Amino acid sequence: MQLGNTKLRSVPFLLWMTLFALTAAAQSNSSQNGGQRPVMQDRPLSPSAMGRPSQLSGTIVDVSGAVLAGASVMVRTADGSVERLTQADSNGSFSFFGLPAGTYQLVVSSPGFAAKEVPVTVEASGEAAPLRISLVVSTVSTTVEVQGREDSLIGIADSATQGTVGYKQLEDRPLLRSGEILETIPGMIITQHAGGGKANQYFLRGFNLDHGTDFANFIDGMPLNLPSHAHGEGYSDMNIVIPEFVQRVNFEKGPYYAEIGNYGSVGSANLQFFKTLPQNFFQVEAGMYDYLRAVFGISQKLGSGVLLYGGEAYYDNGPWTHPDAFAKFNGLVTYSQGDATKGFSFTARGYHGKWNSSDQIPVTAIPEVGSYGTLNPTDGGNSQRYSLQGEWHRQGANSATTITGYGFYYYLNLFSDFTYYLDDPVKGDQFEQQDHRWVAGFDAAHSIFSQWFGHKVENTFGLQVRNDWVHNGLYRTENRVRTDKNDVNACNDEPIPECDSNPDLVAILPAATDVNKFSDTMIGFYAENRVQWAEKFRSVIAFRGDEAIYNVTNLTPSYVATELPGAPVINFMELNSGSASKFLPSPKASLIFGPWAKTEFYVQGGASFHSNDARGTSQRVEPISPDNPFPTPSTPITPLVQTKGAEVGVRTVAVRHLQSTLSLWYLHSASELQQSGDTGGTTASASPSNRWGIEWTNYYTPTEHLVIDFDFADSKALFTQIDPDDAAPGSPGGRYVPEAVELVISSGITVQNYKGFWGSLRVRAFGPRNLTSDAIYRSSSTVLLNAEVGYHFNNRWRVEAQFFNLLDRYDHDIDYAYTSRVSPTAEAAFTDVFHPVEPFQVRFTLVRTFGAK
Repeated sequence: MQLGNTKLRSVPFLLWMTLFALTAAAQSNSSQNGGQRPVMQDRPLSPSAMGRPSQLSGTIVDVSGAVLAGASVMVRTADGSVERLTQADSNGSFSFFGLPAGTYQLVVSSPGFAAKEVPVTVEASGEAAPLRISLVVSTVSTTVEVQGREDSLIGIADSATQGTVGYKQLEDRPLLRSGEILETIPGMIITQHAGGGKANQYFLRGFNLDHGTDFANFIDGMPLNLPSHAHGEGYSDMNIVIPEFVQRVNFEKGPYYAEIGNYGSVGSANLQFFKTLPQNFFQVEAGMYDYLRAVFGISQKLGSGVLLYGGEAYYDNGPWTHPDAFAKFNGLVTYSQGDATKGFSFTARGYHGKWNSSDQIPVTAIPEVGSYGTLNPTDGGNSQRYSLQGEWHRQGANSATTITGYGFYYYLNLFSDFTYYLDDPVKGDQFEQQDHRWVAGFDAAHSIFSQWFGHKVENTFGLQVRNDWVHNGLYRTENRVRTDKNDVNACNDEPIPECDSNPDLVAILPAATDVNKFSDTMIGFYAENRVQWAEKFRSVIAFRGDEAIYNVTNLTPSYVATELPGAPVINFMELNSGSASKFLPSPKASLIFGPWAKTEFYVQGGASFHSNDARGTSQRVEPISPDNPFPTPSTPITPLVQTKGAEVGVRTVAVRHLQSTLSLWYLHSASELQQSGDTGGTTASASPSNRWGIEWTNYYTPTEHLVIDFDFADSKALFTQIDPDDAAPGSPGGRYVPEAVELVISSGITVQNYKGFWGSLRVRAFGPRNLTSDAIYRSSSTVLLNAEVGYHFNNRWRVEAQFFNLLDRYDHDIDYAYTSRVSPTAEAAFTDVFHPVEPFQVRFTLVRTFGAK
């Protein structure tokens, strides 16, 4: 389906009008019901009003049999959405009328008691037998499963920046790419600076996180980040995620959580996938720029458990002059048994992707290739990831245990060109990064529930082990073929004796720049203590320790600078092979006060870390590259870099139907990981950095059908010293951290299931960023307006339409500033280098659901 660059200028106006009409109708309907949300409050109906009602009733008691008046009873559907909510009366009794036949989950909770989830089935034939549900005295933490932002985290969360985004919020959000699932995290920005198959670029809390340097991603507890990656430390590729299978996203920010180790300084996200689908489905999508996608998912009973399987086929050319031809295939199979208190699961996943890449271009190239063009049409890559993981859990009145094990194979072959003809005007500057690895690891945690002098206590002990067996390399290429190159700028940078007599000396850059085979081992343990000291005060104190162990064998061929008379032979295998290790302690603490007037307060502090590339810990001579065209001694870097942070926050539900949080935070990093425009990788800064900022989030549900959210974040990032290396030419430098995100705003209005229709309109904006340490070069703001509308024809068929960049703005997805040369004869120039946002486009979806819930 090729619709080219068609501009439907009237579409934004029509969408605004459609959503306005739906919103007005939803509010009108709500006003007739007194402004109440029927989904959140059970209202008994007369039999005449209900026809033949199904009834669900029961009594809530404690272990002694005493009734629990006022206990909360919530009815959730299979997809996790709230169907009804009521409270037990003075006799501990509850009842629901008018529930449609189907399978539900009862979530029962009462202050001082552990929440309990009970699966129930409502038959169409009539009233079910009354239930008797017994609650045990709770530990410090709660066992209730939070499903989404509509659920209150008062009394559950340890901070104002901890949260959950549920399936319904993900379903109602237009997604241009699968990685944008993470934009549901307040303050997070997801962009792309190359082909669609490459990992996204992440921005959060004053960081350009590159592809994941300080943000930990997990898939059902399995790490997604890749340490010592060929392209960049912590590389985290979200292309392996099929959004329709994600049940919820649990996130937390800051270095305060004992179970999060490497890359968790800024935050973390754990994507939890369905073990049983709300409904089996098959869907097809088509859109502009040859976009095509098909997805299916099926879950069914198998023996004593549930078998879930599904897959995705995807193709997109994008708006680029040289089409992306991004094709990917995803598949997963899960078998699970049990419930929240006892069970296990096994999951196999597979991903394969292949693409062309229109990398970022300098503004000076626009007259030559246009904004959507490329200076090297042979850039691109392919990637694979195949994994197997298992999980086992048990929870009783006195303890809880969880064990997760995983293993996966990963491969990436990436061709990039960021400086074009700067170093070699004949063959160009393309390079290849190859990463090939096997990974195995496990994560075990055991919690003990007890009391200390009458205070509820939970002590948790955890052990995490991961080993990566890696073979990766950096190569010089021309049109994806490895070749030696000639660096014409060898004598233009740092003055060296070899250039004194021959200022036009050309250095030879070998095809094999840096090739290594190594093991990257991380061992982490932690102990966490939770105490409910008083009704309105609890604490979380934790200690974590991590040991990094690297064993590196350098495979780079020996090198002789033949252009230099009497040059010695550089034996990289001998000089850059070796071992390194480091242990790093990370204390953490959280104090929680309240709630008072439905408001809770938090004070937190703690330490975390990110790992450095294993190859750098044994490197005594720099690889021969444009940065170091002649043999240059180097000093091995430390394996682990510590970060320290603090935060104060507040969470409130004092305003009816509004959940709001406010936080002030600070983070210090002993060394900054930054992207290098010359190599495409990450390099460590010489100076530490400080960041601080504010975050304000709001989630408002004034009626049954209407949701309004507004999230605001602003931050500052400064080095502790002047940074001349990242300054504009001729400038002494400044203290700004280049590319650090500052202002971020995300907001939306969603109409949910009103007479078969639903729709959402979302704005996502991030403000100007300093591209150099002296702030001489700054990016512009980026503002995108996206929308989604849909209609249920019946309970089996629905259609959807997604609209991206409704205002057809010509903004930048990402910006850098560095020196490049756009053609063999052009002058080298330091300028803004950018990748544009995709222009206005439309995608259509047809969904068929089938099978029982």
